[in-house]
Amino acid sequence: MARIFSGMRPTGRLHLGHLVGALENWVRFQDSYETIFGIVDWHALTTGYSNTTDLQTHIRETAADWLAAGIDPQKSIIMLQSAVKEHAELHLLFSMITPTPWLIRNPTLKEQAKDLGLVDGSDDQEMTKMDYGHLGYPVLQSADILVYKADIVPVGEDQVPHIEICREIARRFNFLFGERGFRFPEPQHKLTQTPRLPGTDGNMKMSKSLNNCIYLADDPDTIQSQVKKMVTDPKKVRKNDPGRPEVCSVFTYHGVFNAQEVAEIEKTCRSGELGCVDCKKNLGEKIDRKLAPIRTRRNELTSEPQNLDKILLDGSDRARAIASSTLKQVRKAMNLG
Repeated sequence: MARIFSGMRPTGRLHLGHLVGALENWVRFQDSYETIFGIVDWHALTTGYSNTTDLQTHIRETAADWLAAGIDPQKSIIMLQSAVKEHAELHLLFSMITPTPWLIRNPTLKEQAKDLGLVDGSDDQEMTKMDYGHLGYPVLQSADILVYKADIVPVGEDQVPHIEICREIARRFNFLFGERGFRFPEPQHKLTQTPRLPGTDGNMKMSKSLNNCIYLADDPDTIQSQVKKMVTDPKKVRKNDPGRPEVCSVFTYHGVFNAQEVAEIEKTCRSGELGCVDCKKNLGEKIDRKLAPIRTRRNELTSEPQNLDKILLDGSDRARAIASSTLKQVRKAMNLG
């Protein structure tokens, strides 16, 4: 079976965007691939190094959400990045052979730095103002992937440049050291068909920092409250006014969580028969129905954090066995002790 590696930074509870954008695909991959999923806590330090007070809580929150959504530790390796030191060693070795311009020109990193206010512009000179660790994020990400010799990395479109850097690093290593009997595979990105959920405030992206999320842990009242805030067609002021589903965030969500009714909703919205209040109430119920079993399982998991820790430690031990074998080969190829 081909091997998949993917990971998430532990920044707190996961929301619906994570569920439909990643986790549901991960669950399906478990039956078709050898899967390794990493909670990449060192990556969380690239933007959150100044305050790590809640980092351990966030790690457990992430693990609980993964398991509740269906990631199975019997089928997949669920590991913690900082518990497998080989990630750090391979990152160090890769940093020796990675040209700085590859990182400075990275469009994904440029956009992120600009969004976070870390740089004033997007030219190459501005990028040199970034912290070393943040600029080298793609190098550590490459180590995460290649330490397991992953064949496939499921990502969103914005992460494709990072995977191309990973492939470049693998090619450069193979060119420099491949004659000594070891070569890294060049992993392929896997773009999954995932809907992009807008935030409840109408923003194109659901984001914790914008407080426009519905979380996997939310109770029914919270879900309904968040759905009530969702942006609808600004021209549909009264119930009987004809609506335009194509500009309505609520309709986008119906397409994901209420597919069986979406045709009727579109028809009655356009005719004015369906009002926004009833449409939102219906959506809130469908989202709650989707999240109810996840929420129940999640509550069970978080009530016994020692079990979450054990799953992460066991998974990290399994991951380390693979990573350790890779590093032995790398050291030999590079004539290291």
